[in-house]
Amino acid sequence: MVSVWGFLRGDRNTFDNTYSGGQQKITLTKSQPHHAITGQAATTGYLYVNLHWQTRASSPSTRGALRKLFDLRILRPMEPDTQQRQSQQVNVDLDLACMYELADGTRGVVQPLGKFFGDLQRPPYIKLSGDDVYGAPSGETMYINLEKKDQFKRLLVFVYIYDDTPAFDKTHATVTIVPQSGPRLEIQLDERAAAARSCAVVLIENTGDGQLTVRREVRYVHGFQSDLDRLYGFGMQWQRGYKTE
Repeated sequence: MVSVWGFLRGDRNTFDNTYSGGQQKITLTKSQPHHAITGQAATTGYLYVNLHWQTRASSPSTRGALRKLFDLRILRPMEPDTQQRQSQQVNVDLDLACMYELADGTRGVVQPLGKFFGDLQRPPYIKLSGDDVYGAPSGETMYINLEKKDQFKRLLVFVYIYDDTPAFDKTHATVTIVPQSGPRLEIQLDERAAAARSCAVVLIENTGDGQLTVRREVRYVHGFQSDLDRLYGFGMQWQRGYKTE
């Protein structure tokens, strides 16, 4: 049996709808944004969601032990200093996260910020493997328990930049979704949104007919979680958050 990381590692030079590592790959694009996960693939095992990125440049400065992530309802982020951005290269800390709405109306978020890593055996039946700060080869992985598919209404997978440096244009980022069987799905975050701090990547919905629909979003916003929440109507309350290094 080929490992999930084997699938992820082996697809760097393939194209849409090709085979690599024994599994078909479909790249979701603007012109072909939808895919349905059906049959046993929608109800068996885990759905793996992986974020992998590489930075184009690294920062010579040392980041402090504590960094702030501001919610726009509390404080407007300062505009980036263009001269400083041109003279300094930056490291980018991308975080993989998921807003969820369950069938019973429960809503929440799984994300490294606040250490909301989730749980596979209890609600929300979603779990993050950890927090990759510097873009390691394995990236960050989220697991979704499809044995509990009927508990899900919709899942919004998103990516945000933890510190307040907008630098999506400094990264090559890919989100890969791997079911137990059938094609794996790839979404490239290739629209260089220099001022964006968050990106809604994909919306996964339980349509109630035995399948999960996956829709590419790739919607960049200049703010953070509360702004994505307003776009998709989850209706949660947000406050500033911190994480230590």
